[in-house]
Amino acid sequence: MEYIIKNGLVYDPINGIDGEKMDICVKDGKIVEEVSENAKVIDASNCVVMPGGIEIHSHISGPKVNTGRMMRPEDSIKEIYVKKGLKCGTGFSIPSTYKTGYQYSELGYTFAMEAAMPPLKARHVHEEFLFTPQLDVGALPLFGNNWIVFKYIMENDLKALAAYIAWMLKTVRGYGIKIVNPGGTEAWGWGTNVHSLDDPVPGFDVTPRDILTSLGKVNEMLGLPHSIHVHPNDLGHPGNYEVTIETMKLLENIKAKPKVGSRWSSYHNTHLQFHSYGGTSWKDFESKALDVVDYVNKSKHVTVDVGQVTLDETTTMTADGPMEYDLYMMTKFKWANCDVELETGSGVVPFIYSRKNPVHSVQWAIGLELLLYTDVDKVMLTTDHPNAGPFTRYPRIIAWLLSKSYRDDWLYNKVHKWVRERTALPDADKEYTMYEIAKITRANQAISLGLSDNMGHLGVGANADIAIYEINPEEKDGKKIEKAFRYAKYVLKDGDVVVKDGEVVKEKYCKTYYIDAEVDETLLNEVLKDVREMFRRYYTIDFNSYPVTDEYANNWMPIKIDATNL
Repeated sequence: MEYIIKNGLVYDPINGIDGEKMDICVKDGKIVEEVSENAKVIDASNCVVMPGGIEIHSHISGPKVNTGRMMRPEDSIKEIYVKKGLKCGTGFSIPSTYKTGYQYSELGYTFAMEAAMPPLKARHVHEEFLFTPQLDVGALPLFGNNWIVFKYIMENDLKALAAYIAWMLKTVRGYGIKIVNPGGTEAWGWGTNVHSLDDPVPGFDVTPRDILTSLGKVNEMLGLPHSIHVHPNDLGHPGNYEVTIETMKLLENIKAKPKVGSRWSSYHNTHLQFHSYGGTSWKDFESKALDVVDYVNKSKHVTVDVGQVTLDETTTMTADGPMEYDLYMMTKFKWANCDVELETGSGVVPFIYSRKNPVHSVQWAIGLELLLYTDVDKVMLTTDHPNAGPFTRYPRIIAWLLSKSYRDDWLYNKVHKWVRERTALPDADKEYTMYEIAKITRANQAISLGLSDNMGHLGVGANADIAIYEINPEEKDGKKIEKAFRYAKYVLKDGDVVVKDGEVVKEKYCKTYYIDAEVDETLLNEVLKDVREMFRRYYTIDFNSYPVTDEYANNWMPIKIDATNL
């Protein structure tokens, strides 16, 4: 099918296009120079045209997500999705698989990264991807509390560690190295936690500092497209900003060396809002966002996503098991906890962010401080879905960024006065441009994930993933901005129109991206001897039952990397 998108104002930061009225031609799923006279015309008059949105960090698939769905029937009935020709769905903060895909598509998103895949449970993650339409997907396996990772770190054998990471990524069809509360989740298996970079992990002669630096080095030895993706220690605790900055500093001298893509960073700090807290308790809790921003802006190796609080009732879920226990003890809401053998763990707790609550209001402001003060080339929009709020609130966050008057209405009329006393948000005069919105929702993610050859831009040869929004770029009415970005005028996925006038008009099943890194065969065989021994001694499943096999995707998209010379 051929299309030509005419008369739209195009925002494509990767190609430096800032609101230029131009045509976009589409043929055979790609953006091309020109199309035939038979091409179907899409009139984008009075519309903004952007690449499809890219989600860098979201919890949309796998065992903890499904645990949240099962333990929260009250969330399921809160929002019912019934539309002609589509699968039914339920859930507000943790929507069912089909609803997840449809609603991302309505927003103009075409790719989503599941942010925390337990390797042992990888088949579950990929099974749910099979039933998540509209999106290309990937998943980040968890490595920060893995016994085999600890073994090679203690032995100071980074080549063996690199070979193990490469084997694991290929075996479970994962995309990169995710690190959550390094050492802390393993400590939680023994009823404790780690709170600094130098606290020892129970039972192992390693510290969070060792875990982060070793995995950071290995990431660049392998030349992976994405940097290490880090949820630092001490998430959600007053005063944690110091640990956050110390953690970022660990990677200062590790240079990005991707063998695929154009990533320049060696460290990605996810949901930074949860890691930018000052004070010694909730009584003197305050924002330290500007201290963190100061370091990020001066650094040459850090990217961040925000984890913006949306002030909704939601469901928290993370591989940071001890944090979820702390949350349970504070709220006495429902709580689920799981230990995943030698690899990781997780917890799930419902949560209500209230506009009237002083702490929740400051959390809301911290996210906006990060978005408004951080170098726009280094920051990305997320809600850490569903932890700080559902991804369907992205349009509201975009409205807060584009319209100071809309933001100020919340600041002065809807949230607690602590925001005006304990954050720098009242001093933030910045309003985003559409070009900057395209950066923090598309371009920056594509670069960070190493996908910018084919995604995140509208240049010739890119995938024809396109979002069209019916809005004036100068619009300041927050409600109009929300509506425009919540229901895209058109969305094209791989050249097919999948959304028209805010409605999903075509169900499309897409690609699963993963890393296929080749390492030296002799080295790999030695590592696999260790892995098989760990399976024999500790795992409850057979080694041959571990891999994710071909039937677990609609269309695999391997990214091949030659890492034979470590």
